[in-house]
Amino acid sequence: MDIRELTITGPDAGPYSLTTGPDGTLWVTCAHSGELVRISPGGDVTTIGLDAPQSQPAVIVAGPDDAVWFTRTRDDTISRLGTDLRSFPLPTGSGAYGLAAGPDGALWFTAMTTSRIGRLAPDGTVTEFPLPDAAFPAMITAGPDGALWFTLNQANAIGRITTGGDVRLHELPTPDAAPVGITSDGVDLWFVEIGAGQLGRITTGGTITEFPLSDRTARPHAIAAAGVGDLWFTEWGANRIGHRTPDGTLTAHDLPTEKSEPHGITVDATGGVWAALEIGRLTHIVS
Repeated sequence: MDIRELTITGPDAGPYSLTTGPDGTLWVTCAHSGELVRISPGGDVTTIGLDAPQSQPAVIVAGPDDAVWFTRTRDDTISRLGTDLRSFPLPTGSGAYGLAAGPDGALWFTAMTTSRIGRLAPDGTVTEFPLPDAAFPAMITAGPDGALWFTLNQANAIGRITTGGDVRLHELPTPDAAPVGITSDGVDLWFVEIGAGQLGRITTGGTITEFPLSDRTARPHAIAAAGVGDLWFTEWGANRIGHRTPDGTLTAHDLPTEKSEPHGITVDATGGVWAALEIGRLTHIVS
């Protein structure tokens, strides 16, 4: 296992979330500096300033088009970067955070502050669907069943919403598990519990299984799938990258730099694993 680090910004920019674009380009949000960073397949690094440096760009995803889309938590906005930058205002106080491209061509997001799931239509129309008060919806992802699945960090549950807006919640077995990251491996949904130090799986039928990590204080944060049952996740509190193989084996890989604070994680088209480090770097894991 080869673990490398790539410096992409200064130490105060705060790389947070990252995604792989359709052409193999990596895109990273910098939450503290209000910038995006683009890393070409050849390794060229370009910094892109936004129209609002204090907007706190959070989660970034490849959209249903040839652009990348990202939430801006501090100014209640979703932005699209293609040939130019376009921004779509959300209801005031939304605290937009998680983001996913839905099967209906819309972008679906979590409104942490107002406890809602939102839908941004291609024409810019925003529709919101209420959740229990103070549920603190975090990450969201498209499921293999045509619905969107999301974590409820403070309600201790995994939620499912259809493209028609029907919501169902599934309570987690472990109290105060505080789920954050969630992804689909094409068959099931997988999530991480930052409060309990566990990896979790939920089937599309709602059956939940939890897998304790060897270090229950690792504070797993984000998760990405490389294949069915093949999961990579950041252990923010332990300075490690965790891995679950399809046979169920759980391993952890220490990062080279102490206190690097790994956050977002993605798997590129070649199977390489990338994670954003708040210290201004990316880590790249190649099997």
